[in-house]
Amino acid sequence: DASLDGMAKLKAVFIKENGTVTAGNASGINDAAAAVVLMEKATAEKKGFKPMARLVSYGHAGVDPKIMGLGPVSAVRRALERAGLTMDQIDVVESNEAFAAQALGVNKELKMDAAKVNANGGAIALGHPIGATGCILTVKAMYELHRTGGRYALITMCIGGGQGIAAVIERM
Repeated sequence: DASLDGMAKLKAVFIKENGTVTAGNASGINDAAAAVVLMEKATAEKKGFKPMARLVSYGHAGVDPKIMGLGPVSAVRRALERAGLTMDQIDVVESNEAFAAQALGVNKELKMDAAKVNANGGAIALGHPIGATGCILTVKAMYELHRTGGRYALITMCIGGGQGIAAVIERM
């Protein structure tokens, strides 16, 4: 039952009393595969490949596991600093939504423009194939940059145990 009444009846997953994370606002774990080919621009050109994007920077960080979902905040700040960019300069954001509360917390902390985040759906809608998620987000970001004519995309994920990772790519 996908009604509000049905969602309100779902049991909390992590904190049983007054918990807010349920099966209705968490990503489902599913199967998928993804691949990205990384190579130097000159090699790609020599082989006749047209690069879609280039990796500008990345960041990774760890926070107290009690607030594990906020690991991407520090990772994003590092990636943006390394790129010499601000959130205002990011055109596309692909952010893994492990849980709605986690995604909202990251978006709020980083003051992300909601119109730029997961424009074609995130993990809560599409699923979270754990081993392939980072690659899938990167491919989605590249295609969205090309579709919209944007320049920079931010890809970010929380990782179990309090870690976070982020990357900035530029459309080519």
